[in-house]
Amino acid sequence: MAQSPQQDLFGAEAQAELFDSDAAPPAYRPDPDEVRARLHRILTEARAAERLPWDPDKLLVYRTIFPQMAGWLPKEEAAQLKLEFDAEMVRLKAA
Repeated sequence: MAQSPQQDLFGAEAQAELFDSDAAPPAYRPDPDEVRARLHRILTEARAAERLPWDPDKLLVYRTIFPQMAGWLPKEEAAQLKLEFDAEMVRLKAA
């Protein structure tokens, strides 16, 4: 069979280098200082409040992301921050 002068638009060899299966995507590692600062801002806002300072949607976001973000920090620090956040949530919920 004669080869067509038209390029094969779906040819695997034409774009094989774009899909190098041996190359792993770079791992995302957030800056621990930025994570720490964000968590402390949330805690500071909670500590300064006499009652829940956030609407239900934002509260749900904070309850979800706080422990996840703390997981990027050293274990002992993460555990302490989560403990403090949980204590503030109990205090504010009771108010």
